[in-house]
Amino acid sequence: MAASAESMQASSRGLILRLWRSSIGKKYVMAVTGLGLFGFVIIHLAGNLQIYLGPNAINAYGKLLKSNPAVLWSARFVLLAIVALHILTAIQLTKANRKARPVKYAAGKPVASTFAQRTIVISGLIILAFIIFHLGHFTIGFVDPQLLEYEDILGRHDVYRMMVTGFSNPIISIFYIISMGLLLLHLSHGVSSLFQSLGLRSKKTFGFFDKLAKGAALVLFLGNCSIPLSILLGIIK
Repeated sequence: MAASAESMQASSRGLILRLWRSSIGKKYVMAVTGLGLFGFVIIHLAGNLQIYLGPNAINAYGKLLKSNPAVLWSARFVLLAIVALHILTAIQLTKANRKARPVKYAAGKPVASTFAQRTIVISGLIILAFIIFHLGHFTIGFVDPQLLEYEDILGRHDVYRMMVTGFSNPIISIFYIISMGLLLLHLSHGVSSLFQSLGLRSKKTFGFFDKLAKGAALVLFLGNCSIPLSILLGIIK
């Protein structure tokens, strides 16, 4: 029985390794991790939009998130692993595509490609740089440590004041808005592609999933950008 179990484990490891080494396997990994990150962006925005409900709502939300540090940090590490895996597969697929097409296009760019497709790797790397800065700004505190020391009258972390103070800096808000614009480009192509990688998109459904991806990306862009803009304009203060 033990030998049989070890044989099954070895077979499973071999199958996973073969899938990982294949371009199809990498595309599945890209699709699944991309879907996970897309879901996180939606949840993250839903939480942040509570700033429009006032200090009590978003401070209570912040307390809820921090009520179980073990779960919170486990989720963060899983998210970090998903991001790393997504980036790694993106880089490897890009290298494989370039190796398979050593001759450049005569016009300098693929005829059927879009701007979002041609810049997806670059936009992804800039978004990664933004994520690192954003975590340092509002989560870890190495950009402005005092933001993590704010407390409301109930002794909770004052997330409302932290966000208002942080986004009152025009340079940070502009960087945030530009990053959200790049995220819009990234998602407008990536979300549509992940449905294709998962076998859910065909010629008949291409238009639907393409519009769905662009629509979702636009909603996320407007929702995220509304927060720093509202703070800069004095709507939230």
